[in-house]
Amino acid sequence: MNSEDALRIRKLVPLATLPGPLFNDLCNEVTVEEVRDGPLFKRGDTDNHLFYLIDGEVALQADGLVIDVISSAHESSKFALAHQLPRKIDAVAKGVVRFVRLDADRVNNPPQLEYKEEKNMMVVEEDIDEESGDWMTGLLKLPIIQRLPPANLQKVLIALEEVAAGQGEVIIEQGAVGDYFYFLKSGQCAVTRKPTPNSKDIRLAVLEKGEIFGEDALITDAPRTVSVTALTDVMLLRLNKKQFVSLIKAPSLTFVSYEELPALQQDGAAVLDIRSPDEFEKHHIDGAINVPFFSLRMQFKNLNRDKPVVVICRDGRSSEAGAFFLLKNRYKAFILKGGMEAIAEAEQTEEVREQIETTAETLPPLEQEDTFELKEQAVSPEELFQKLKTENEALRRAVRQLNEKCNRLDMEKKQIEDRFVMLSKHFEQLKQMLHKLKNKA
Repeated sequence: MNSEDALRIRKLVPLATLPGPLFNDLCNEVTVEEVRDGPLFKRGDTDNHLFYLIDGEVALQADGLVIDVISSAHESSKFALAHQLPRKIDAVAKGVVRFVRLDADRVNNPPQLEYKEEKNMMVVEEDIDEESGDWMTGLLKLPIIQRLPPANLQKVLIALEEVAAGQGEVIIEQGAVGDYFYFLKSGQCAVTRKPTPNSKDIRLAVLEKGEIFGEDALITDAPRTVSVTALTDVMLLRLNKKQFVSLIKAPSLTFVSYEELPALQQDGAAVLDIRSPDEFEKHHIDGAINVPFFSLRMQFKNLNRDKPVVVICRDGRSSEAGAFFLLKNRYKAFILKGGMEAIAEAEQTEEVREQIETTAETLPPLEQEDTFELKEQAVSPEELFQKLKTENEALRRAVRQLNEKCNRLDMEKKQIEDRFVMLSKHFEQLKQMLHKLKNKA
């Protein structure tokens, strides 16, 4: 556990997010392998293993054409080598290479742990190395990052863009359109808000190194509600809105329907209504707690972390931001799909159904010949209602499937673009080599 190899393996992605006991078990089983000028795996292989580079250099190549060279000294070596199955390229050692191979199912699907911070939280046990500036370890400690699938986590770390800001520089401006999600790599920032355009800024919080911010506007598609200003010279890592939504937001948030809510309440889940007090007074779910969204940052610690929280707003949009905030703070949060509007729609649908049934009961009995004619030409109100309900559900499923297909196509497009960039770099290298050969000739 204290060997140099174990410390190296501990920093691999997503092994850095494994809790101590699971990592210990993994170290007891893993073997560091060695190969000289030979293949680690070949194109077309389908064995379900992840290969991680410990020492040396590996060339990733296809049909003899080198696409990239991965060195153990580079940040990219923290990720599994070309993990897609079947393998699309060869991985060949350049000289002596030491590596480990791990079962992909075990790494990607570790045993489920109770969501309790003081006992079994999935955390990285090592402290952040101040001298080496290992910001990745700090990022991997964040609960919202630990929840991501390994493939998403790898894409996030690759896509992060580093930017600097000087003391006093405004990073996020209240009222502006949300464009980026931020991780504070170093320095301090102040979070402020103006209640009215002509009022003074009110400081809400101070952000320290290792914190994330800027997600609310990206989740709700609403203008920025606060300003964030650098208190010192700061270094930031940022992710654009599209990448944040597809890689972090989508896999992090969990929705429940109105029909599923009673069972969660019976199991002890708290219902958190983040609308304004006026809206809450007009209509709310029995047993719900009212904490307006802007007060959530100050009052969330009053919630029981051992129990799940179902977040409710008017239409479900603000609930997404509220649930994301709770997830950042190690709560198990759900979102009521559609918010109070969905509840009102469900209640209205039930009311209409009851009215149809009542009306049908009060209609005078039909003559025998009229009954025969209706059987041939029409259906009962109840059957019509069920038919419309079934068609509506089918349309909803079709929309969900189309959205999922659109997301898959976006991811495939990104993979193709990444491969195009790599091939372009290799093409430039070949051009330079050809130019040198011509000059020598």
